[in-house]
Amino acid sequence: MKNKYLATGIALALFCGVTAATKPDPAEPLQRAGAEKHHAAFLARAQQGNIGLLLLGDSITAGWGRADQFKKYQPANFGVSGDRTEHVLWRITNGELDGIHPKVVLLLIGTNNTGKDSADDIARADKKIIEIIQTKLPQTKVLLMGIFPRGPVDDLRRALIRAVNKQLARLDDGQKVRYLDIGEKLLNEKGDLTPEISHDKLHLTAKGYEIWAAAVTPLLDELMK
Repeated sequence: MKNKYLATGIALALFCGVTAATKPDPAEPLQRAGAEKHHAAFLARAQQGNIGLLLLGDSITAGWGRADQFKKYQPANFGVSGDRTEHVLWRITNGELDGIHPKVVLLLIGTNNTGKDSADDIARADKKIIEIIQTKLPQTKVLLMGIFPRGPVDDLRRALIRAVNKQLARLDDGQKVRYLDIGEKLLNEKGDLTPEISHDKLHLTAKGYEIWAAAVTPLLDELMK
């Protein structure tokens, strides 16, 4: 598996451009933090079919659990804790989109890249992920989420996230790709993430997911038609 991972990383590096955000890291094999187990489970879920809405991302996406809030859309949750853009790139080029035909992919990825990658690299990687989704699933629409604010108000990553989101917003073409930023809905009047919304200023509480669901449902209803 590690050799396969390395070979795929090299191929993606040539395909996407050599940046940390746009290629898998051969030094961090797929087996990290149970990712291989998740990948196998997602491949099995894809084989079952009947996926109307695919949730794709990291631990924040994984936190939806079975995504009962979206039950009417026939959801499948392919979120993996710790994933960065390069891991999602690896996963979707190694079978997780094969044989499925969701009407919508809800994509939220990039917060785990903010510790080492530039805004340009993160946005470029999200764009590449969307391009691969559109190539593999030409009839599928993408609902691209702006990266959520994280950390205290003065966290330097806040500015980086805003810079990424500014670029992500430009990917909205009004048809096959729609962009939604709910960051302001998660913050209080002082711009802080309160414990009611996020216990660690990164991951959402049940209340945080309620806010996300309420904000995204009208657009999902439109895209799922």
